[in-house]
Amino acid sequence: MASRKMTFTLPEDLADEFLRSVPGSQRSQYVATAIAAKLREREERQIHACEIANHSADVLEIETSMDSWADESDRVQEPW
Repeated sequence: MASRKMTFTLPEDLADEFLRSVPGSQRSQYVATAIAAKLREREERQIHACEIANHSADVLEIETSMDSWADESDRVQEPW
């Protein structure tokens, strides 16, 4: 897998703990794993929020109201 070198700034106490806790040979993998997990968590929260919104009567009412403002040529045919 291709990789990219990046530079980050961390608070001093977090950087110290990281250096103490994670061996040098494992740091890149540790950071990559942590970032991947955090991104997955964020995506799952976004999906959950969309699912909630898609089942909300208030959101449906707003969508219906906004749809009525557009003429037929402006409407997007939703693929789902």
